[in-house]
Amino acid sequence: MPTVAVADLKDGDFLLDVREDDEWKAGHAEGALHIPLSDFVARFGELTEAAPQDGRVHVICRSGGRSAQVTMYLAQQGIDAVNVDGGMQVWEAAGRAVVTDDGQPGFVV
Repeated sequence: MPTVAVADLKDGDFLLDVREDDEWKAGHAEGALHIPLSDFVARFGELTEAAPQDGRVHVICRSGGRSAQVTMYLAQQGIDAVNVDGGMQVWEAAGRAVVTDDGQPGFVV
């Protein structure tokens, strides 16, 4: 399973958040695309439209389990995808910004 550390992510890297709606609303990485795991297959087209052509998709969830499932699925579809090791828990612990939809400070649940 290809993984990447939160510390290795750069501003502007494409981030796909696969947590559920309540987790997203509490707080997420600014600029991330949100497609919950429970809706992922049905909404797959949203990802292919939004993801950079020939770019990497960094997949994140709370701790890394759900994002690992999506990363494996994307790799099977021929998409360059990596799992963000430790997920949003490590993102927040590393001091990376966590925001709500209206741009206010958020938190990871």
